Order: sequence, then structure tokens, then C-alpha cells
Amino acid sequence: MIEIPEACILAQQLNAAVSGKAICNVIAAQSPHKLAWYSGDPASYAEMLTGKNIGKSVSLGGLVEIQVDDMDLLFGDGINLRFHRSKEEQPMKHQLLIELEDSTSISGTVAMYGGMWCFYRGTFDNPYHQGAREKPSPLEDGFDTNYFTGLLLPGLEKYSLKAFLATEQRIPGLGNGVLQDILFNSRLHPKRKVNSLDGFEKENLFKTIKETLVEMVRQGGRDTERDLFGNLGGYTTLMSKNTVGKPCPECSTLIQKQAYMGGSIYFCPDCQIEAG
Repeated sequence: MIEIPEACILAQQLNAAVSGKAICNVIAAQSPHKLAWYSGDPASYAEMLTGKNIGKSVSLGGLVEIQVDDMDLLFGDGINLRFHRSKEEQPMKHQLLIELEDSTSISGTVAMYGGMWCFYRGTFDNPYHQGAREKPSPLEDGFDTNYFTGLLLPGLEKYSLKAFLATEQRIPGLGNGVLQDILFNSRLHPKRKVNSLDGFEKENLFKTIKETLVEMVRQGGRDTERDLFGNLGGYTTLMSKNTVGKPCPECSTLIQKQAYMGGSIYFCPDCQIEAG
């Protein structure tokens, strides 16, 4: 899934690979998928985009936005976004294929769910998109101690740390994936209640959010996710599907996996105590 680190890396790679190129053909919804989301009729994408030039790509939380003249293409967190150097590299099945003037292309495919939206700039009325544009990223200076403290609104104190940090887009792009290492580095259990944290733990959590995400971006994304060219990220996850059942890097206790809130959590039962 695309979260903050992967969105940053994809935007960087798109700027290097396709910026300035003209679109010569667009195929949308060729392979039907019940949970592939489009804005309007995907059949109109070809008319809307063909002949236009790709501009700058930016990351917005867990979204990747590509500027195309007076339009924007927006890819959501469930999209596998890939660059292809030739027609031979294009996937047989895809939910969006954009062919470029130099015979290269980019494709978007959906595994579980995902959005690929095309719209005139400033016309997309989507709360997740708007929130990601308006809220500061943990990678930015605007995400400071005061801002983080301000997220701890009345009524959220009884939330678990997973519920507080990785749901409802309080911090756009911070999802269940990057959450695991953030909490391990903070020595906090995903089920710990927000109201159980003392002042030091809150300050440490704030710092760890920023430091962990910066390191994930610096190393090219997580090793559980693939970049624009299909390569796994260079950041070695500490708590993930890759490490469950292996020794904790700090104390050698075996890393555990539990089902929680519709997903999975990974943690060290010795380093991350559930009770506050």
C-alpha cells in the first residue's frame, strides 16, 4: 500500500521518468475491477488526457498527484503504479494505462482496491484529497510539537495508538504499515491507550514519527512495497510480515502478529508492553 514514504519515492521517480513527456494514448478500465474507482466515466480519460503534457508529480500523504497541463491525475493508496520502457513491458491486465510519445508508459493496477482519478485542477471534491493538501506532512516543519499536540482532541484519549495515528486520516498517509516501526521505535504497543501516555512518551512519539518516516524515505521506501520500477524499497522493516516470528532486533524475543481493528499489528511483547 502507498503510504507517506512510497508516495514520496513514486513522485520523485515520476518526475525523473515522465515529466515533460506528451501523452499519446490512454486506456482506462480495460480490465474491470469492482473496487477500482474513477472520477466520472473512465471512458472519457482518453479524450481528457491525450495530447497533453505531463508536468510535476507531488506526494500528498498516501496519494500521488501528477499534473497534466490543466488537469490532475491522482492515484490512491491501493494502486500499483509502474513505469514501462516499452510496450512489451506493459501488463496484460490493468485499470489504467497511459502511453507516452517516446513509447514508454505508466500503468495503474488494483489488487484489493484503489482510486485513479482524472479531473480539471481544483474541481475534485474529495475530503481525503483536500485533507492531504491542507494538513502538514510529518516530513515538513509545519508538523511540529504544537501541531501534534493539537491532534489530541477531547474524546480521543481512550483511542488506542493504532486508532489514533492510523485511522480517519488525522495524519494523511500514515497508515497501518509505517505505524508498526514508528511504535516499535517508540517502545509503545499498538493497543496502548492515548490517555495512558505520559508527557515524555508523547514527546518521544512525536519525534519518532518524524525520524522513522524520514529514514524510510531516505532509504527508498519500505522493503514490503515496490517502487515505480517494481523494485522493493531499501528500508528494512523492523515490524512487518517480513519479520513476524523472528527475533526482536533489541531483545531477541520473537516478534508477534495479531489481528486488530480489521488488520494486523506486529510487535515485540517485551519491548512494547500493552498496559500503560
